Amino acid sequence: MENKKTERILVINPGSTSTKIAVFDDDKQIMAQTIRHPLDEVKAFSWVMDQFDYRMEHINAALETAGIDKSTLTCVMARGGLLPPVPSGAFNVNKDMIDYFYAAKVNVHISNLACVLADAIARPLGIPAMVYDPVAVDELEDVARITGMPEISKASRGHVLNSRAMARKCAEEILGKKLEDCTIIVDHIGGGCSTWLVHNGRCIDCYSDDDAGFAPERCGKIQAMELAMLCYSGKYTKTEMSRYIRGKSGLSALLGTSDAIEVERMIESGDEHARLVYDAMARSHAKGIADLASVVCGKVDRIVITGGLANSRMLMDMIRPHVEWIAPMEVMAGLELRASSWFGRQARKDPLEARRWRKKRLRARRRRKSARFRLESINALSIAAEVRCP
Repeated sequence: MENKKTERILVINPGSTSTKIAVFDDDKQIMAQTIRHPLDEVKAFSWVMDQFDYRMEHINAALETAGIDKSTLTCVMARGGLLPPVPSGAFNVNKDMIDYFYAAKVNVHISNLACVLADAIARPLGIPAMVYDPVAVDELEDVARITGMPEISKASRGHVLNSRAMARKCAEEILGKKLEDCTIIVDHIGGGCSTWLVHNGRCIDCYSDDDAGFAPERCGKIQAMELAMLCYSGKYTKTEMSRYIRGKSGLSALLGTSDAIEVERMIESGDEHARLVYDAMARSHAKGIADLASVVCGKVDRIVITGGLANSRMLMDMIRPHVEWIAPMEVMAGLELRASSWFGRQARKDPLEARRWRKKRLRARRRRKSARFRLESINALSIAAEVRCP
């Protein structure tokens, strides 16, 4: 009998102030570590891609301390970056993808760096570096894309990998059903956030971190006219405003810290302003959940809260009463690293599963024609799950 080769997969998931890594031998986790990065150290970098050496040094040190020889790896999985809209699935990290991330000036996300780190480890070893369900997976219904301005259509981006994995886990382990037979709303709250309506296995509508509830480092939904006035006030450049919206707003701007543990200490010590802000953040997420529930006329099987802040009992207790009139709420902190490893093994079993990313093939341009948007990209999804109200 032919001996099956063990897949040793390194998973890299950088966050705004941490880098999570794990190593799996097939389904067995042999090491995992969350490397914390002090905020003052991270803020010293003006661009996320400048953090490459800083993050790589910490990853190498963690692997060495754990006794993991990189030459024993068979694959490196990265939390996918902010690409143009792509279908769900696996993609090989290649030069086109890395060049795209280094050329990005506006849609800069820390997950862009994950792919570069994965490639730098994998390439010298002659092993694949892959991403699965990157931030820009797009399965939205056409009707969900339309906004009140023809120049702007709604984008699908956020924590797709973890949100879809948690929806599947909830469907199978709690509801005893296939994900394709369920309707689940998943709200991911970490340093950033995103909220997803998963209907019949597809993410048909969402709120991304710039139009969802606010978070430790995200401003969330802002009144458009007030934001426009601030943008043209002369106080901020385009780059500064982009970094303010995605990285320096939310709890960080309102309370001077993005650390939820510190915020809860402030509340417990009697800081009423901190309590008011934290409650406002909880309500902002409840509103996003309720909004998405309206898309399916309230017919929701479960609401799942995931991400790092799902570990906060205080925040969960603030959100729960505002949403459980819709459906029972489950708290599932997440298994993004394990999900990456599992999907990586599936892609390794079938080489055709992992696609080559090409910028010109995956660029999606949305044009308004006959009162609807059409995706003019070979690989971009245009499949919409049908949702009907009684």
